[in-house]
Amino acid sequence: MPPRIPGPSTVSSALTRCAVPSASSRCHPQPCPPPQSKASFSTTPSRPRFTKIRRVFRTWINGQGSTFRKHRPGGTNYLQSSGGDERNVDRPFPLNPHFKSQSVLDDRAREIIWGKVMKGGETIKAVSAELGVDIRRVAAVVRLKEVEKDWLSKGKKLAKPYARAVLGMLPTHSFKINQRNEPFEPINELHVHPYTTKQIFWPTSESRHFTRADAAKAFHPKLLPADRRVPHPELIQMEKDILQGRPPWDASERFKQAAMDSERKAADKELAKALLEEKYTTRVRSNRFEFRFKQINSENVGAKGRARNAVGWRYGAPYYDRAKGEIKIPTSVP
Repeated sequence: MPPRIPGPSTVSSALTRCAVPSASSRCHPQPCPPPQSKASFSTTPSRPRFTKIRRVFRTWINGQGSTFRKHRPGGTNYLQSSGGDERNVDRPFPLNPHFKSQSVLDDRAREIIWGKVMKGGETIKAVSAELGVDIRRVAAVVRLKEVEKDWLSKGKKLAKPYARAVLGMLPTHSFKINQRNEPFEPINELHVHPYTTKQIFWPTSESRHFTRADAAKAFHPKLLPADRRVPHPELIQMEKDILQGRPPWDASERFKQAAMDSERKAADKELAKALLEEKYTTRVRSNRFEFRFKQINSENVGAKGRARNAVGWRYGAPYYDRAKGEIKIPTSVP
């Protein structure tokens, strides 16, 4: 590789350092110092450059916004949408007034739910209807409380200070024993079924009593009516009994019995399903793993080869959504 020719700046600097000495220094000539191979860098810390938005924020947080550095015990620390310094309860984002922060169950409420189910022997549906908490939330609270009790029995430490700090920053909801409590959330909401998202024009006579069951059959032959798809169909029957003249306490007892029977049937169904799954499963244990084998029929793939119970239906069945020539618009109206 040929030698590199120094640039003009390097040559001029070298000539400057090697200039002809003056008359006073001719008697003692000094050698020309060698050129520096590395540039010297400054060790002085650079001054941080803040943007205008950051400077305005630092001015506000050190002035009027200093009260928001620490939250108030037992309340939220949200700003007002008007830009003031007051706090609000349920809207954490000032520029999005449509978002509302939902309250959470405090530790006392979760302890009451766990005690009613595990100690009192009440059904999950009964506790959900009494306290106004969704069935899935009640089941989740019971499961997490069981894990917490198991950890305490084993001597494991819990992050109680962290939990108290988080609950202190959020709106919470609690219950009182042997008193009428406000419902925590809607418990009998009906989720939108995909079959009901279609627009259907169903001709019928004006004299016909068109019920919700008829509407479900119009959407799909196997779609259940809304009265049976709600999480608490027993509550509908209880209200019907009260309207027919049955005493409220009697209707309530009938509701609890119906809820217990419903949960018992669901538990028996899950147990039968697990036993059937175990019957057709062969287990082979090793030192580290357990291999499970099932007998299947590879011919049961359905009319189009995409049956959900078939082998490889997730991997071996290609989708033709982007294929050329495929018809992607509906050709018929149900």
